[in-house]
Parts: sequence; C-alpha cells; structure tokens
Amino acid sequence: MDVIQRAQQVKSRFRIFAVICLSRKRHLIVAVISKSYACRNVIVETTMAVAQTDSRAALWFRRADAVEYKLCLQMNRGCRVAAVRKFFAVISRLGNGVFWYTLMALFPLVDGRQGLLPSLRMVIAGVAGLALYKYLKSRLVRERPFINFAGVKAGTQPLDRYSFPSGHTLHAVSFTILVCASYPQLGWLCIPFASLVAASRVVLGLHYPSDVLAGASIGASMALTTMWMLPV
Repeated sequence: MDVIQRAQQVKSRFRIFAVICLSRKRHLIVAVISKSYACRNVIVETTMAVAQTDSRAALWFRRADAVEYKLCLQMNRGCRVAAVRKFFAVISRLGNGVFWYTLMALFPLVDGRQGLLPSLRMVIAGVAGLALYKYLKSRLVRERPFINFAGVKAGTQPLDRYSFPSGHTLHAVSFTILVCASYPQLGWLCIPFASLVAASRVVLGLHYPSDVLAGASIGASMALTTMWMLPV
C-alpha cells in the first residue's frame, strides 16, 4: 500500500512539474514572439524612413537635373572638338590623383621635415574625403548627365555610376587650400588647375554643376577641418 501511495505521489509531483515547465516555456515563447515582432516593427519603420529620404532626394535631383540640363548641354558641346575633349580628359585624369600625389611626395623631399605636415594634412583630408563622397554617392544615387540625357556625351570613362558629389572637385579644392596654406607661392599652379578639374567634370558630361559646387564645398570644409586638427 505504501508503495502504491508513493507512486501516486511521485506521479502527481511529476504532473505538477510538467505543468510548471510548460507554463514557463509558454511565457518564454510569448516573450520571444513579442520581441521578434518588436524587432520587425523597428526594421520596417527604419526601412520606410530610409525609403522616404531616398525618394525625397530622387525628387530633388530630378528637378535639379531639368534645371541644369541646358548648362550641361552647352558645356558638353566642347567634347565635339577632339582637342578640347582630350585636353579636359587629361586634366581630369591628372586631377584623379597623379598631380596631388606628386605634390605629397615632393614636399618632404624638397622641404625636409617642414614638408611632412602639409603632406600629412593632404593624406588625412584625402582619405576622409574619399570615404565621405563614396558614402554620399551610394546613398543619393544621382545618375550622371550622360546617362540621364541622350544629348550629353561622355568625354571619358567615369570611375563609377553616380555623380553627386564630384569627388575630383572635392579633392582638388581641398588639396589646393591645404597646399596654399603651407606654400602660397604655389597658388599660381594649384588654383588654375583645380578650376580646370572642376570645369572638366561638366565639360566631359560626367557631372552637373551642382555636383561640382557640392564637391567644392565639402572639400573646403575638409581642408579647414584638417588644418584645425593639425595646426602649424
């Protein structure tokens, strides 16, 4: 009899234990499901916010493209002349790094230790500018003029698909400010060259004027920030 009672007691305790476990599991499952729904809602809300931002940028760019089309078309006509097209293509290629890399290497060689700071400033501003303009291009995805308009022809091969802002102009303005801050005597060389680089991007059908203006503004900000971080 004692054995039977003990068995029944064990059986009843097991049932109670099983009920408690199932109850806890249910609460856990409910908690997990609730958290998953909350996470899903956050993801959906974030995605919708990003989509709204992208659509606003796309709408703004479509309006700007229509306004700037005539100026792009007029400047791009220079590409019909082979000599003009080749000239601006060379300027654009030099402005993509060769000209500025040469100056970075020459400053320490010619000016010793005093040339290290200007070169270091250019390196920092260049890396920061590269990261920023690539991020902006990937987010804003403005198509280049020669892609949007059949009347605009590409005078040279672009580095990537999107145009806003102009990376060439960003670096040209940034480096020119930094060079002239340390070596004012080189202004006669850098300022006209930077201006030609900026013009080349529109003449070659690769950028809108607003791309160039935005790149120049960002480049100037980068240069001033770098000089503030690394004073003489």
